[in-house]
Amino acid sequence: MVRIVVAEKGLADRVEEIVVQTRTTDAPCYAINPSGRVPYLVTDEGVGLQESQLIIRHLDHLDGNPVFDHPGRAAGWESRRLEALARSMLDGQSVWGRELHRAADERSPTIIDHERYRSRRMAEVWEAEIDNPLMTGDLNMAQITLIATLLQEHGNPGIDWRTGHPKLEAWAAKLIERPSIAANLPPDN
Repeated sequence: MVRIVVAEKGLADRVEEIVVQTRTTDAPCYAINPSGRVPYLVTDEGVGLQESQLIIRHLDHLDGNPVFDHPGRAAGWESRRLEALARSMLDGQSVWGRELHRAADERSPTIIDHERYRSRRMAEVWEAEIDNPLMTGDLNMAQITLIATLLQEHGNPGIDWRTGHPKLEAWAAKLIERPSIAANLPPDN
């Protein structure tokens, strides 16, 4: 999501991306980023920011012309609602993915099943919601969050949001043609 915003805002020359190894005992990045969470941004002032939403908000405001803030009034609540729906699906798939990266004898089938079924339920919700004008208009955080969520299928072949969801599939196919998203597609596994 951060990479998409960096591309959209034309910030590639201001943001240096450093790939780090986390989830190890003595990862060198912990000296700068004690939590080990990624993404993590060190601002020009030397302040560390974690959480995609916070980093994106910071980057969006660097030029004094934010385009990814939620709109005002009622549209703002609708925008936040849609982003929260996408984030719920993203969070569940992230938990599922982390579980799959554990040793096979340490995985929880209960967690995997819970997140698989949540993903299916959320795909149903999105099939109904995808025609919302906020999902078909100017690029916004709900759209960015949802496309990042759907693209997690590249890392987890068990994710199937496409079957039975033609409107969602058509929406995603159109959105990944956008240069900022096309340039940041995950590699096929």
